[in-house]
Amino acid sequence: MTGRAWGVLLVLCGAIFLEGIDVAMLNVALPAIREDLDLSTGTLQWVMSAYVLGYGGFMLLGGRAADLFGRRRMFVLWLVVFLLFSGLGGLATEGWMLITARFVTGVAAAFMTPAGLSIITTGFPEGPQRNKALLVYAGTAAGGFSIGLVVGGLLSAVDWRWVFFAPVILSFGILLAALALIPAPPRPDRTGKGVDLAGAVTVTVGILLLVLGVERAAHASAGWTVGTIGAALLLFLAFVLIERASSSPLVRLGIFRSGALVRANVSGLLFAAGFFGFQFIAVLYLQELRGWSSLRTSFALIVIGVDAVLSPLLTPKLVARFGNARVIFGGLLVASLSYALFLPISADWTYAAMFPGLLLLGVSFSLVYGPLTITATDGIAEEEQGVAGGLLYTSFQFGAALGLSAVAAVNIAATGGSSPSALLDGYRAALVVPLVAALIAAAVSAFGLRTRRATTPGSGASADAGGVEQPAGVGARTRGGRS
Repeated sequence: MTGRAWGVLLVLCGAIFLEGIDVAMLNVALPAIREDLDLSTGTLQWVMSAYVLGYGGFMLLGGRAADLFGRRRMFVLWLVVFLLFSGLGGLATEGWMLITARFVTGVAAAFMTPAGLSIITTGFPEGPQRNKALLVYAGTAAGGFSIGLVVGGLLSAVDWRWVFFAPVILSFGILLAALALIPAPPRPDRTGKGVDLAGAVTVTVGILLLVLGVERAAHASAGWTVGTIGAALLLFLAFVLIERASSSPLVRLGIFRSGALVRANVSGLLFAAGFFGFQFIAVLYLQELRGWSSLRTSFALIVIGVDAVLSPLLTPKLVARFGNARVIFGGLLVASLSYALFLPISADWTYAAMFPGLLLLGVSFSLVYGPLTITATDGIAEEEQGVAGGLLYTSFQFGAALGLSAVAAVNIAATGGSSPSALLDGYRAALVVPLVAALIAAAVSAFGLRTRRATTPGSGASADAGGVEQPAGVGARTRGGRS
């Protein structure tokens, strides 16, 4: 890649790093925020849930906006919004102020992230160069989350407000670099491509209700949960009917004919459910049962950050040799093993006993996250790259909400008291959820293994990123034009 291309990639990596470090730092800072603002447990959960609602609810709309109004424009505009509301979160003196700031920050991330991803998928030619860029991008995202765990612990020890002010400084630098390095493309041709307001409203409200219903399932009545999720499903049905009748749909339903895209989204949803659900239980185990500080917990979990090194260095070589489908399947099996190794946790487990499972989880993330991103956008027409990215990140966010809600519900149901043995019973039961999610994801991804891959040099055939054999000479133009 040219120096300019590397510069653009580093700017976009900086943005996804910002998103990862922002979420991770807040996770560690929650106890300090609760103490300073005197927040109840319910209000404290909304500090996290508000971001997930904004992020997951508006992601699909954000992806379409990038395709219609310009990827660079959407990226820069919403980076500014992210900067402003992150700073406002640091100035909050009441719980509702912090929740509002986090919701708008999540909305900003929902528009910014698919715009950044689609700049990569449209700016780098499909094939090895784009794959390399996406794997570096994925590794940076993972590194942001891992580093954020430690940085959040350090900043919280000084003042939790710096957890919000630090991203302001970082995002301002990224904004200046974006304005200087990301080229301004010509205005997108929107001829015959009106804004599908009816589709946008129904799917956004539907996703908001679905994420809300899942997030609150462990804390609300069964009737409320069923009603909320039922309303979301009705809105999704209305959305499908609107899209079928629309001349300029928000999401062209034909995009779901791509089996690779569907598998990537389902696998991504389940993988995120297991990954975030596991981390939630691991933090509770280390801090509530073992009495570890937030900083000590952060350093214990940082080994998961090995994916930041493996994603750009090892994963591209594995993808080039085995194809995305096989690498994803292997990564999901590694994740299943990681969760299985944690099932026999005890009250006196040493860190040496935890280390193999945590390390394998980091390895699995490096094998799954980047290749899923490639598979979900490979072969999608350029004018739909934003939508494809929005679909994938919506799946990730909904998966995270689903996993957190599921492990919380199982943990509460299985915990019979406040004694160490009762807490352990709850943790062990909850840890089954990530294991089941990873195994189902592996089963889904296995359907992508049925395609044959040519391995004989000079055979006149080559395999695409997902392991699908194509005649030699069939390149990015053919695959990119298929929709």
